[in-house]
Amino acid sequence: MLFPRSSLVAGLIHLTTLSALAQAPNPAPALRAPRPAPVISPEISSDRKVTFRLQAAKATEVSVNGQWPDGRAAMSKGTNNIWSVTVGPLPTGVWEYSFNVDGLTMVDPGNPAIKPMRSPRTSILHIVGDSPQPYDFQDVPHGVVRQHTYRSKSLGRLRELAVYTPPGYDQHTSRRYPTLYLQHGSGDNQATWVAHGKAHWIFDNLIAAKRATPMIVVMMDGHAATGGGPDGIQNNTKAFERDLLEEVMPFVERSYRVKSGAANRGIVGLSMGGGQSLTIGLNHADKFAWVGGFSAGVPSKEAVGTTLASAEATNRKLKLLWIACGEKDFLLQRNNEFIALLKEKNVRHEWRLTEGDHSWPVWRRYLADFAPMIFH
Repeated sequence: MLFPRSSLVAGLIHLTTLSALAQAPNPAPALRAPRPAPVISPEISSDRKVTFRLQAAKATEVSVNGQWPDGRAAMSKGTNNIWSVTVGPLPTGVWEYSFNVDGLTMVDPGNPAIKPMRSPRTSILHIVGDSPQPYDFQDVPHGVVRQHTYRSKSLGRLRELAVYTPPGYDQHTSRRYPTLYLQHGSGDNQATWVAHGKAHWIFDNLIAAKRATPMIVVMMDGHAATGGGPDGIQNNTKAFERDLLEEVMPFVERSYRVKSGAANRGIVGLSMGGGQSLTIGLNHADKFAWVGGFSAGVPSKEAVGTTLASAEATNRKLKLLWIACGEKDFLLQRNNEFIALLKEKNVRHEWRLTEGDHSWPVWRRYLADFAPMIFH
């Protein structure tokens, strides 16, 4: 085939250019400005003093607000626009803290440990002492936390839950386990009991010490209803109950090796989750023989009226009804009234009034107390 001369010339020029480019040395890379060193925060010293840092060039006032005693401290601006303060020595424990920057509450951007919340604004500071606590990591066999996303037909949307399986679950494939449904409070979600409550380590340590029965623990998202209003709490509890009984329990019982029957199921929660657990557990004692509430938003008399009216039958079904609240908790009065109602109706229960307020240091302790009492 013949080509016009102009086409041949253009082709030769194109090939020559490509050849020259192929033989030319690689061009020098453009110089990049060095990356600034990351801001280290928090920095924990061996004497449990903690330094917090935040880079905020245009801020005029910065402070750290921590859950530990006397937890607020003003921060000072230093080089590279980094604000800092050193506090402590701090008590051992798992603490929440936030930065306040010119009136804005925010997480510590230098700390990847963030408390799971509906509106995240709190970072986590974990200080371990010489004597490990039930919520500290210890050198014992450890279980596994599995995450699930499922479509709730009863609620018409995607939902999430977490499932803890005890040490040895994947090895002992013929063994079946009891199930505890463990619920969070109104500001949190299905991940909070693990990320901040350290529930998985609490169970690991109790099981290793032979203080608790190996069990499967299911942690659901307690926010089942989308609406608010004056009936928001009741509507949410009803929606959560549908999701639990119609979706989650069948899913768990076909996906995990769990024992059947009320004697092998428990339900407990804190604050909002405590109210859900007490309401559902008391109204379904044929499904849950172990029921508890930590600093619970206790149910109304009407919400558990049938149970209260048949105390003898309820007492036969329930193996444990355990309720605890701190002496400085804002829900103490409601809990006292609920305990008085249980006494009036002769519903058997265990009541524990403790030190503390409405906070996670109290609820971790409650879980460590409650878990050894169930599934015996």
